[in-house]
Amino acid sequence: MLKLTRLTDYAILILGALAMRPHQRLSSHELASYTQLGQPTVAKLTKMLVAAQLIESARGVNGGCTLLRKPEEISVANVVEAIEGPIALTACVVGAVDPCAVQNGCFMSGNWNKVNGAIHEALSGVSLAEMFNPEEIFAVPQSSLDNSSLKHIDDARQE
Repeated sequence: MLKLTRLTDYAILILGALAMRPHQRLSSHELASYTQLGQPTVAKLTKMLVAAQLIESARGVNGGCTLLRKPEEISVANVVEAIEGPIALTACVVGAVDPCAVQNGCFMSGNWNKVNGAIHEALSGVSLAEMFNPEEIFAVPQSSLDNSSLKHIDDARQE
């Protein structure tokens, strides 16, 4: 199973809290309160997000964290790479930390790059802004809905 750590999920929450307050600097205490995460976790993640140049952090009375880019310009791939490191499904892909033990004799060597690239492209295609507006990701094109479908949707909303 391909699974991201909770830290990546929590990093998305922190970025979302910052995105919803674009003209404010939020302290780690405020971020912990908004996200319901522990302050040590917030501190750890903000340090990683600063290193990845997704947020900036300032100390002092007017200190706190802010996004360095608009939410539309931060992809899920950016966040995954900031927290997890390079996206690499197996040891056979370019950029994997640990090389594969059978790399020299493997007929699959390098072929995983296509799959890895497709996953990276998919994650790059989803922005932080879209993560907080699922209708943008899973929107149903209006042209695919006929009048009876629209009436059915409206009836369901009224119930």
